[in-house]
Amino acid sequence: MSEKPTTIKEIAQILKISTSTVSRALHDHPSIGKETRAKVKKLAKDLNYEPNQTAIFFQKGKTYTIGVILPELSEVFFSSAISAIEEAAYNRNYTVLLAQSHDNEIKEKQLVEKMKNHRVDGLLVSISKNTKSFEHFESLKKYNIPIVFFDRIPQIQNIHYVACNMETGTVEAVNYLLKKGHRTIGLINGPTTLLASKERKEGFIKAMSKNRLKFDPTLVVNCDLTEQGTVEAMEYLLKNKRKPTAIVTFNDYVALYAIKYARLKKLEIGKDVEFVSYANLPLIDYMDYKPVASVEQFPTLQAQKATDTLLDLISQRSDSQEIQAFYKVIIESQLVENTKNN
Repeated sequence: MSEKPTTIKEIAQILKISTSTVSRALHDHPSIGKETRAKVKKLAKDLNYEPNQTAIFFQKGKTYTIGVILPELSEVFFSSAISAIEEAAYNRNYTVLLAQSHDNEIKEKQLVEKMKNHRVDGLLVSISKNTKSFEHFESLKKYNIPIVFFDRIPQIQNIHYVACNMETGTVEAVNYLLKKGHRTIGLINGPTTLLASKERKEGFIKAMSKNRLKFDPTLVVNCDLTEQGTVEAMEYLLKNKRKPTAIVTFNDYVALYAIKYARLKKLEIGKDVEFVSYANLPLIDYMDYKPVASVEQFPTLQAQKATDTLLDLISQRSDSQEIQAFYKVIIESQLVENTKNN
């Protein structure tokens, strides 16, 4: 049978001092003399005393735990993000409670509730692509649990978020294809619920306008980011009267699905059609037929800044400072040309 852990009360009884004196001595309180502090710490070490973290957390009103809800850790983008989150949290003595929504709105709502019940001090979220209502996030306000969104941002006002500038990234991608001689360019966009989809479309329109080309809405199609959704989007674009010679895809995975379908239709990649994607993931290096360029979204930097922002918000809350404004951190994207293409 295991021994019961030593308590502050037992240390106090052995040294014939009060429990409050022991507690203060262990925390180096200036009201306790140096000699007494030394005696208390030595005895605590000899008895293998370990502080009751639950009691400490309750006293401070914090659990030193942050919750993280991501769509899919199997995606390299999010696995890179969680590594950065854990490091940033560790550097400030916080533990990370991680969960995956698997792009399921119902599960995402359940996870938010579980995070609240676990008394997390704050929450980092990249929303499910299928989430259409956001009451589960709004409800955390009454519990004073701050949320910072990153990468996948909901289209709601008055939120803290860190994101990559997808509008300028799209302008850069379209300009790149125009310089290569393409004039009929398609866009396979993501779900309309994502702010990133809106920004991509706005960037697409802006690039066309700046180059004095008429925007053709039939060359923009939304998909659910699955392989089947991408196939349907490709079928739609390839049946267009103005069949595109270049296509911008929502991310590298969509590019992979689109290129696979194009090859099935006997299209020559790089000649009949070219692709530009987003995320610039390592998987590109292992593709036999690659997008000619990809927009880097810096997952590690996004996650690190989102974590620092959340911990700053928690600190402000602990210091009873009223949060005056909402943090909106924008990281500039960067088009990376694939110099080792086919």
